[in-house]
Amino acid sequence: MSEIMQLDDTYIAHTYARFPVRLVEGEGSILWDESGRRYIDLGSGIAVNTFGIADKEWQKAVTAQLGRLQHTSNLYYTGPCAHLAEMLCQRTGMKKVFFSNSGAEANECAIKAARKYAAAELGAEYSTIVTLQGSFHGRTLATLAATGQDVFHRDYQPLPKGFVYAKPGDLDQLAALLKNHRCAAVMMEVVQGEGGVNVLDKEYLQKAAALAADHGALVIVDEVQTGNGRTGRLYGYMHYGIQPDIITTAKGLGGGLPLGATLLGEKVADVFVPGDHGSTFGGNPVCCAGAISILNRLDEQMLSRVRAKGNLVRGALEGAPGVESVTGMGLMLGVKTTRPAAKVAAECLRAGVLVLTAKDKVRLLPALNIPDQQLQDGVEILKQVCARVD
Repeated sequence: MSEIMQLDDTYIAHTYARFPVRLVEGEGSILWDESGRRYIDLGSGIAVNTFGIADKEWQKAVTAQLGRLQHTSNLYYTGPCAHLAEMLCQRTGMKKVFFSNSGAEANECAIKAARKYAAAELGAEYSTIVTLQGSFHGRTLATLAATGQDVFHRDYQPLPKGFVYAKPGDLDQLAALLKNHRCAAVMMEVVQGEGGVNVLDKEYLQKAAALAADHGALVIVDEVQTGNGRTGRLYGYMHYGIQPDIITTAKGLGGGLPLGATLLGEKVADVFVPGDHGSTFGGNPVCCAGAISILNRLDEQMLSRVRAKGNLVRGALEGAPGVESVTGMGLMLGVKTTRPAAKVAAECLRAGVLVLTAKDKVRLLPALNIPDQQLQDGVEILKQVCARVD
């Protein structure tokens, strides 16, 4: 065990089952460990490094802002925060933005906004949030409660109340929950990432949104992982022909720096007043400068390339030996393998490719601009590992 691994084991809380690799540097979608070994990165920091490692344009934006103003409190105005909010609203049709540091915080804000809105419009008892089984919305106590997976609830009782769970695809159950509970919102991911890269059916999502509206409930779409070009559209809901009342996002927005955002639509644009919510680091000018450089490049030409790269991966893997199915959208893909996903991921690592897992699937979340040859090389190694017989 290296010195760094020993220090980590001694002093860092054991919340991560780390792979036995110490990464030290990278460029684009290539990483190197302390021994100089090279890896093709098909995980991008769990969909965070939108344009890979040490992206020059992102670096330039971030370092320029670092030289001017690295932080000030939200008692004052800063340019990057305001410009980023304008960009997000103009490209989504939303009206206001609250900035935080992570997806969990973005979702906490969404829950607060929905409950405050419902209390004012429907009555104080309208506080229940409907989420979907298999969902994942964060690791704070409230977002754990929102997460529709019992495995995340087990050790942290009592969790905050006010959440009920619908089976994806079951409109009758959703209608019953909306009828039998005083609901503030329905909260969904269009692709359940941590839940196994499960794609929601378009007709179901459209009818679910309509049902929510019929009951006066808001529609919240959690775009923490699906957002910022990951699915081949700027945000995943754009594949579905709906307009959410609240959108949450994080991960790839900052391009490698911590940044979350809660986008508020017409109904909830002015639900908050000073003192209702806050974040010390939310809207940090350096993080926002990085995010502006990311969003500026997520045009239709780039998004079409993301869709093409996703099709390239699908074409290579679908029907390959040891591959049962491929799910997902764009460059957010889940590969159901005959061999255990964790074993496939470990063997890919030893072969020089970094992949992730989600439930029983291998999960691929490469940088959106990964060169086709590197993508093909990484997928070929994955294919070889999948085809092995234990």
